[in-house]
Amino acid sequence: MAADLQAKYQKLAQEYSKLRAQNQVLKKAVVDEQGHGASLKEELKMKDQSVRKLQQEMDSLTFRNQQLAKRVELLQEELLATEAKVKKSRQKSADSPSQLNHQRQRVFDEDLQNKIEENERLHNEVKSHSLEREAKDCRLRAEECQQQLKNVHADLSRRLEQSTNIIQEKLPFNDTRLAEYSTLDVPIHDRRHQLKARDVSGQALAFCQDLVGALLNFHTYTEQRIQIYPIDSATDIISPLNQKFSEYLHENASYVRPLEEAMLHLFESITEESVTTLETAVKLKQFSDNFTTYVCFLKKILPYQLKSLEEECEHSFCTANLQVRNMELRGDMQKVTAIFEKLQVYISLLALPSTNPKMLLQTNYNVVFTQLAASLHSLYDIMKDISKHYSQKISLEQELPTITQKLKTTNDCILSSIVALSNVTGKICTFFNNNLDFFTAPSVYSSKRGNCVIDPLSAECMLENKKKAAAYMKSLKKSCPESVPYDEALANRKSILSSTESREGLTQQVQQSQEKITKLEQEKEHWMLEAQLAKIKLEKESQRINDLEKQYRLTLAGQLPSTDLIQANGSIIKIEDLEHVEKDSKEPVRNTSLVGMLTTYTNDNEIPDEESREHLIKSHYMMRVTELTSQLHIADSKSVHFHAECRALAKRLALAERSREIISEEVKVANQNIVRLQDELTTTKRSYEDQLSMMSDHLCSMNETLSKQREEIDSLRMGSKGNAKKNRNR
Repeated sequence: MAADLQAKYQKLAQEYSKLRAQNQVLKKAVVDEQGHGASLKEELKMKDQSVRKLQQEMDSLTFRNQQLAKRVELLQEELLATEAKVKKSRQKSADSPSQLNHQRQRVFDEDLQNKIEENERLHNEVKSHSLEREAKDCRLRAEECQQQLKNVHADLSRRLEQSTNIIQEKLPFNDTRLAEYSTLDVPIHDRRHQLKARDVSGQALAFCQDLVGALLNFHTYTEQRIQIYPIDSATDIISPLNQKFSEYLHENASYVRPLEEAMLHLFESITEESVTTLETAVKLKQFSDNFTTYVCFLKKILPYQLKSLEEECEHSFCTANLQVRNMELRGDMQKVTAIFEKLQVYISLLALPSTNPKMLLQTNYNVVFTQLAASLHSLYDIMKDISKHYSQKISLEQELPTITQKLKTTNDCILSSIVALSNVTGKICTFFNNNLDFFTAPSVYSSKRGNCVIDPLSAECMLENKKKAAAYMKSLKKSCPESVPYDEALANRKSILSSTESREGLTQQVQQSQEKITKLEQEKEHWMLEAQLAKIKLEKESQRINDLEKQYRLTLAGQLPSTDLIQANGSIIKIEDLEHVEKDSKEPVRNTSLVGMLTTYTNDNEIPDEESREHLIKSHYMMRVTELTSQLHIADSKSVHFHAECRALAKRLALAERSREIISEEVKVANQNIVRLQDELTTTKRSYEDQLSMMSDHLCSMNETLSKQREEIDSLRMGSKGNAKKNRNR
């Protein structure tokens, strides 16, 4: 099922990428068409300008034609008047040659002017035809562009609807949109990096253990020295300052031991399968807190340590050289505490990414590691100075006449612990400098995400996803179980259906059988009790008959004083009545109890043996109590088992509720993303619709403009034709 979902997701991603590429192409095509439409609009604008210019020329020509028409009318009137005068003058005298030439010249000029005007009109008819053809071509191209725009809009609408359906049905959210979603992806596993981190953490753990041991020895032997120098507590009372200092030093293990434990937890958290970065190293916070606590302890004991050295200098046996050495050690102790404070600051900064990554940017990791390496080097230098100064102090104290063997031994132990501190700090400094490139190198996880801030919770979720992915890959390697053949499965289904149909009948039969078994067990217990009572009664009757037979024999032998009476079981019986003993002794007696009713036979004067009967009933009930007790123990064990199962189920239910809440939150976030995507889709769709409506309006305006221009051109053409006809008629 997961493989199918993965395949569907990949197919959906491919389709989404194809649609996205096609969308880019379509966007480019729309932009091109918009540019082409703009060019057409500009060309149409130029055509409008030329048409307006031609219209102005036509207006001017019309006005000129009207003037010429008036001029022609005037000339015609003048011509008529001149002809009339000529006719009159012919009678008088013939015209002179100069006047005749002048009239002919006037006629030629008028004809020439008419020809020029006619040529201009013909030229304007040619221009209007060319403009009409161009306008027709522009109209056809606009119609083609409009049709292409409709096709593109239909195609885009169809693809948009298809993409919307795919996104709504198949794609819950787009994890590449936000960088925070990418932090949940499982990074590439760098096994070499993990092995290196595991090796480095192991070396750091070993050095931390050596450092912890050296610090414990130093504080413990310092406490021992205070107890014996400058005043021996065995012979005298030491100063209150040294008493308080000794009490504080006695608690050093509670501050030093947690450093080793925290480093051990950090080492155990780094495995070959995990992803080790500052964001995922959550155990580093515990080490940082413990180191801060130890630094506070050093700051607390520092004043007492300085005052203790000053107190040593105040004694009379302290020489000037010894005072100089004590002052040097006093300054060294202050420097050590200051360096430990600096180390605490840098370690706290390195622990921030696993708790609050916004407080330390990834670009500052190199600076912090570099400063930490410099501080470790300073710690090593000051430890060497302390070792040098303390060895000089010990050599001067050994020359004192008041020195004891106990003080010499303690001084040697302190010096050995200081030398051990110097050696281990030197090793730590060398180790850190050798691995500084590894510490400052960007990991595969951080380089894939760029400069985005990695949330520790996201890092934890990423590790959980990595475990799930590893488990899933491991499950894929398992061989699939053999499937059941179809015929066998069909037969099993029929048998299951038949058994399901007969289940109710079988259940009723089982209930009836259980009721019968319960009744039979009750009857069995009743008859077993009656059989036991009858057996006891039979034994008693047999014993009594034997006694009677024995007494009868003795009576026949003459051993009894009386021949007519026989004593048996405390009762006097006549011998002649012996024949009727068996008849007279069997009288039925019925006893009723909680178990049932018991019928016995006894003599007229004999009382039933109640004690034996009660004993039997008591033994019977004791057996029943024993059985019920065993059943109760079994029931108790089952109840304890069921209680444990119920507790486990309750825990599982709590975990399921927690996971359900987490999943509900994820679903809520996914729904919000879906709503956001739908809003973006609606906005995009609305923008496309607005653009299409604007283009449609623009095309409509262009069509209206073209139609108006066409009508104007037609009117101009009709006007020019009318003018040409008038001129021809003239």
